[in-house]
Amino acid sequence: VQLQASGGGLAQAGGSLRLSCTASGRIFSIHTMNWYRQGPGKQRELVAGYTSGGGNTNYADSVKGRFTISRDNVTNTVYLQMTSLKPEDTAVYYCNFDLKRHLFAAISSYWGQGTLVTVSS
Repeated sequence: VQLQASGGGLAQAGGSLRLSCTASGRIFSIHTMNWYRQGPGKQRELVAGYTSGGGNTNYADSVKGRFTISRDNVTNTVYLQMTSLKPEDTAVYYCNFDLKRHLFAAISSYWGQGTLVTVSS
């Protein structure tokens, strides 16, 4: 299984960017889909995600009302729409899926390669 993230880049404060992440390979079921980020000198943190079962979403307090997570179950893709960007949103953003590769497999965690978001003031 591979996760391919894209959509990062440079934005001005107040601007918008949309990240996407698609999982490919043998996938039986996806249990959670998340976006994390790691800013300069900071620990990796959860930004937004779908909970197990996919029914609910959760967001870090710092992005509530500005970021929106969405997904396409047909293409195994998760998106992160980021608006009203702030310089403190500058980070490498990683997608993360917890999934099963086949019916009898354990749930395993997979990570994308990271995409850099830089927000200038």
